[in-house]
Amino acid sequence: MKIAVLPGDGIGPEIVEQAVLVLNALGESFEMETAPVGGAGYEAHGHPLPEGTLKLAKEADAILFGAVGDWKYDTLERALRPEQAILGLRKNLNLFANLRPAILYPELAGASTLKPEVVSGLDILIIRELTGDVYFGQPRGVRECPDGPFKGQREGFDTMRYAEGEIRRIAHVAFQAAQKRDKRLTSVDKANVLETFQFWKEIVIDVHREYPDVALDHMYVDNAAMQLVRAPKKFDVMVTGNLFGDILSDCAAMLTGSIGMLPSASLDANNKGLYEPSHGSAPDIAGKGVANPLATILSAAMMLRYSLNKPQQADRIEAAVKKVLAQGLRTPDIFEAGMRKVGTREMGAAVLQALV
Repeated sequence: MKIAVLPGDGIGPEIVEQAVLVLNALGESFEMETAPVGGAGYEAHGHPLPEGTLKLAKEADAILFGAVGDWKYDTLERALRPEQAILGLRKNLNLFANLRPAILYPELAGASTLKPEVVSGLDILIIRELTGDVYFGQPRGVRECPDGPFKGQREGFDTMRYAEGEIRRIAHVAFQAAQKRDKRLTSVDKANVLETFQFWKEIVIDVHREYPDVALDHMYVDNAAMQLVRAPKKFDVMVTGNLFGDILSDCAAMLTGSIGMLPSASLDANNKGLYEPSHGSAPDIAGKGVANPLATILSAAMMLRYSLNKPQQADRIEAAVKKVLAQGLRTPDIFEAGMRKVGTREMGAAVLQALV
């Protein structure tokens, strides 16, 4: 089984290093090959997604991804900025389904910004459509405003679009995920304002006919954001578009105490996937050895479960993470008084030691 390892920028190399050490400790015969991506790709080959990196990603059975981005690249033209690497990988590999679990470990209930009684026992799965919506819709750009009170001025514009097939396939992923959990699905839209999401709602309702055992409800995105803070445990599985999913999954991340705890999987129709922590490259703490590697290590566990068909090994990693948290080890992002503060490598080493 071949794994493409793409550390990227900022804290990416530090956290990916710890996940690779954990994978190597499992006793499996993984073939791992590393390649530059993002700002590192631009520095090495003049492009955030070099041809060799894309080729490796296509050939691999799964991709372990760190993070991309750094303020020093903000002046580059958009096509050369580090963030284009992850967008390019999603599009070229047709990674349309993003799975982001938001689980609050009991040991971290005090690290959440919400009261423990509101978030204790939290276990949400957010499914975000990843290759459509306003992020990829054409036309887009900057032009002279053709009408309205600001006619003649410069305006920026993007296009929100969803084809029926795009909605159907992500809806199937969501309903099937709900069947394996509590059989409840919330579809998040803005059907009261946007034609795109009125259409989304109609298609989701139609797909629901194939899953009569799943209870489906619909919620406007503004209300969903409010309910995630007010009563997050009312949700089980949520499905939504690219833009709304980007925002809501980060909101849900903070319910768990830190976005540094949240893994993610981006899958194609055959469960080949790219696995990455939900957080960014955090260039302000890069190289300081304080980044939380647990989201990346948990992403590696998701990789074992979804793409490499090694669920028992995934269980081993997740159990090791729980054990380490129970021992009171905390990186700065999840630190509480009375706990033991550790750095990136020390946390990774503790997970290795806890593997059984």
